[in-house]
Amino acid sequence: MAAELTTRDLIAKHRPTLDQALEAIRTRAYWSPHPEHPKAYGENGSLDAAAGKAAFDALLGTRLDLGQPGTDDWVGAEVSPYGIELGVTYPHADVDELLPAMKAGQRAWRDAGAEARAVVCLEILKRISDRTHEFAHAVMHTSGQAFMMAFQAGGPHAQDRGLEAVAYAYVEQVRTPDTAEWTKPQGKRDPLALTKQFTPVPRGIALVIGCNTFPTWNGYPGLFASLATGNAVLVKPHPRAVLPLALTVQVARQVLAEAGFDPNLVALAAERPGEGIAKTLATRPEIRIIDYTGSTAFGDWLEANARQAQVYTEKAGVNTVLVDSTANYKGMLSNLAFSLSLYSGQMCTTPQNLLIPRDGIRTDEGPKTFDEVVADLARSVDGLLGDDARANALLGAIVNPDVKARLEAAAGLGEVALASREISNPEFPDAVVRTPVIVKLDGAKPDDEAAYMSECFGPVSFAVAVDSAAEGAELLRRTIREKGAMTVGAYTTDEEVERTVQEVCLEEAAQLSLNLTGGVYVNQTAAFSDFHGSGGNPAANSALCDGAFVANRFRVVEVRREA
Repeated sequence: MAAELTTRDLIAKHRPTLDQALEAIRTRAYWSPHPEHPKAYGENGSLDAAAGKAAFDALLGTRLDLGQPGTDDWVGAEVSPYGIELGVTYPHADVDELLPAMKAGQRAWRDAGAEARAVVCLEILKRISDRTHEFAHAVMHTSGQAFMMAFQAGGPHAQDRGLEAVAYAYVEQVRTPDTAEWTKPQGKRDPLALTKQFTPVPRGIALVIGCNTFPTWNGYPGLFASLATGNAVLVKPHPRAVLPLALTVQVARQVLAEAGFDPNLVALAAERPGEGIAKTLATRPEIRIIDYTGSTAFGDWLEANARQAQVYTEKAGVNTVLVDSTANYKGMLSNLAFSLSLYSGQMCTTPQNLLIPRDGIRTDEGPKTFDEVVADLARSVDGLLGDDARANALLGAIVNPDVKARLEAAAGLGEVALASREISNPEFPDAVVRTPVIVKLDGAKPDDEAAYMSECFGPVSFAVAVDSAAEGAELLRRTIREKGAMTVGAYTTDEEVERTVQEVCLEEAAQLSLNLTGGVYVNQTAAFSDFHGSGGNPAANSALCDGAFVANRFRVVEVRREA
């Protein structure tokens, strides 16, 4: 079948966007080609809100046939955290047949070159963007995110991260020229002359191991970084969040085929309940790259056992905020309350430990004791979530029973400053919705340390009393070094404290946000500008996104000829 999309057409269509992305990662200024507002969709082929919801509803109870080779069964058992059985089934693959089929298309994909691969990736992202409303419902009903968060984080923000990875991949591949003429003088003799050709070559098949909470946001960087650098990509979604990534694979396969490439360059590996195919796939010799987001235990296992692959992991950490002083007490409380509440704390960037001097802090409203700060923060969270409709829009639903169990157990770890309460969702009566709990602990008590030095993923935060800001900074250092951190926050009006915290984060490689009191929060990052993780502490061995995230997904092979 003749290609419907020529490389020339795709370059003409998408090269301006690629150039803007290249400029954005150079300047780190704000930029996004993907609208955040739902009303921006509905023209130029994109689905509006009603059409997107209808498209999602039409998927329920259906078989999503991707046309993959090696399909030996149909699997799927997703139940929305909002109580809906999705009923979608997906192809289960015989990997002995699928993996060779995926490898077969890599030669033509490699030979297409960096620019062609980049614009094909941008066409995939454009078609996903056109279906953002549909994808938002898919993300919402697999992750438990509230709709607006699913729309933004699972849609434009995820697409931005995918595009960012393509831009970095392109930069690294074109750093070396395609050809070079090399001449070495030999005095009176004729010079030595060679013609040299340089080709970026893929490592092999890449495996993306998806997560439950942010299937697209965390999945797209690795997927598009590997695809843009010439690798075939096998997507292994989390069993509870298959649909968003299955739709992504469907779009990618369609675009690849229309552009004249083998659609098997991207494939899905769905699994039977309890099958646990990630370990099996991760150690296959064909798998040369792995991207993983999830628990520390499995991330450590991958790093230790998938020896044949380049492994990129985002694991767990204990995110910490040091509160020393503030010039905007109300703004600080409001900002922290939102950060603790968003998506029920089910983000790898949500603050867990709030380190507060036991003698209190200085504020623009006068001195505040430790107990006053914690009580005021509790009231701020209560005020934010006092209206059930607003609370549902911020909290979403508890993603799985383990989070609910941790939330319930947290109340027994110390003095409860803010009790969690149950909220009903009129639209989805079976949704499990809970407000955050805040527990007071003492940094000087060894018994309390076991709690605050362990990640408690979900809507659980610990207000930890420390002797001073200096002691808090040292506890922050130890926490990052031993447990890792995706984010660090600090509030201080003291230049020396600021310098100390900044030095801790520089030395321990943790991303720091200082004195946030407005509409930017410690648990949010912007593609093209902010780095998500650093790769320099135990929470993650890579950053989204930098040159290191893409450069080792390919190697440059040289062919020399005498001129």
